[in-house]
Amino acid sequence: MEHFYTLQGEGFHQGRAAYFIRLGGCDVGCVWCDVKDSWDAGAHPKKSVAEIVSLVIENSAPLHKGFRGGLVVITGGEPLMHDLTALTAALKTAGFETNIETSGAHPLSGSWDWICLSPKKFKAPLPELVPLADELKVVIFNQSDFKWAEQYAAMVSPKCKLFLQPEWDKAAIVTPVIIEYIKQHPQWELSLQIHKYINVP
Repeated sequence: MEHFYTLQGEGFHQGRAAYFIRLGGCDVGCVWCDVKDSWDAGAHPKKSVAEIVSLVIENSAPLHKGFRGGLVVITGGEPLMHDLTALTAALKTAGFETNIETSGAHPLSGSWDWICLSPKKFKAPLPELVPLADELKVVIFNQSDFKWAEQYAAMVSPKCKLFLQPEWDKAAIVTPVIIEYIKQHPQWELSLQIHKYINVP
């Protein structure tokens, strides 16, 4: 759907330079999704793996020089609707660090340095994918989402980082509630979509 070099705005890698590859196609259908244009995979042009990797190299020269491995984030849509084996292999061969952001609703493919699992009530993650997450990032839209978050926190590995993130349109209301929740449950950390505050993609 799109690709761009920016800062990672949320979660564990927040603030790092990162190249984003957004793939078209999603069958999860979050009502508050801010990239609904990504849902129809057929609405976006297809590119070969070689073309995609070339775009990353050409548009993120500092990353390709090996700075901290060069973070590439594959997102969507729901990226695991695609077989990502060839793409991640090519990115790793080119020297990049691979990071996926997924709802976990489809089988895992690809070779990953970091897996960010963001489970959605609209289509729950596959149980076998949950223990593989390096990061659990749960969007909080209403009070019941805290219970949803704890349900998956109990299923991830002990090393998994736990983040609660306010849904953007309700951030003014939800953020103070999340802050109080984290103070009572300090295993969680706050994730804010800083890219929206600083106005970058």
